[in-house]
Amino acid sequence: MLEKLQAVENRYLELESMLGDPAVIADVDRFTKINREHSSLEEIVNKFRTYKKICENIDDDKLILDESDDAELKSIAEDELSTLRKNKEALEKEFPILLLPKDPNDDKNVIVEIRGGVGGEEAALFAGDLFRMYARFAESQGWKTDLVDSNPTSIGGFKEIAFAVDGYGAYSKLKYESGTHRVQRIPVTESSGRIHTSAVTVAVLPEAEEVDVEINPNDLRIDTYCASGAGGQYVNRTETAIRITHMPTGIVVQCQDEKSQLKNKEKAMRVLRARILDQARQQQNDAIAADRKNQVGSGDRSERIRTYNFPQGRVTDHRIGLTLHKLDSVLNGDLDEIISALITADQAKRLSAVS
Repeated sequence: MLEKLQAVENRYLELESMLGDPAVIADVDRFTKINREHSSLEEIVNKFRTYKKICENIDDDKLILDESDDAELKSIAEDELSTLRKNKEALEKEFPILLLPKDPNDDKNVIVEIRGGVGGEEAALFAGDLFRMYARFAESQGWKTDLVDSNPTSIGGFKEIAFAVDGYGAYSKLKYESGTHRVQRIPVTESSGRIHTSAVTVAVLPEAEEVDVEINPNDLRIDTYCASGAGGQYVNRTETAIRITHMPTGIVVQCQDEKSQLKNKEKAMRVLRARILDQARQQQNDAIAADRKNQVGSGDRSERIRTYNFPQGRVTDHRIGLTLHKLDSVLNGDLDEIISALITADQAKRLSAVS
């Protein structure tokens, strides 16, 4: 383990030197990539350096205990030695987790797609609830959300809605949200007071950069059309909405949120790259192991991952058996406890696999 930690520190120092190279500084893309890797290693390097300092202090205290005749000094050394050993042991428990292979997409922005499933209008209303939940969570993390496309219903829900979340580490936390979310509550349209069960699917895609996915412009069919909305001359006469079809894969993306055709095209291309990358990753994973499932969920979007029970004020994540009785808080964006538990379960599974 110490050899691995030393190798990480050596890489950190190598990257640090590269960041001071004028040739690297002049190349914005290369500088950004190196700086990201350097930042990703900072936590483990700092803890390894702390660990090495603790080991040095332990050796110094042992030397005092073995060679000093000063009773007071030896008493201080004994007290300090006890604390140092506890700190050393705590760090040794952290290192295996910190050394786990990192998901290369963890630092990326994401595209989130929410679609109403079983339940009709009630599912569409809950899709809106989830959109607001994620928007508030993103705000609490200091991330930015940007609406890409939506298909609203007449009473305030969404048949589907897609939005981008821009922020360092967005995928590392939101990736656990992919799957089917079930809601149990009395719909606003229900007159008899019966509890209904509806479902909404969430897909979280790491945003692909142009270097991740090469798209041949000749493979694209781009259609423009009039954006739907409140009506009026502007909506009826100006073709600002964009629909892009990637013919090799059959993936279709549309965007009409912006009044500018160019901005709608840029947003649609962000989603298209993310979907193409996700499709490639899914195919690769299927080829490697068709029956492999992760402890915290396979990512299969037909899998029920969480239930939101309104009568009981309860949220249950079925992948890890976690139940919280704070539904209102969760829907207001308080997802930290759930996501932290999912990350811990994921780490435990991967540590077990390594062992």
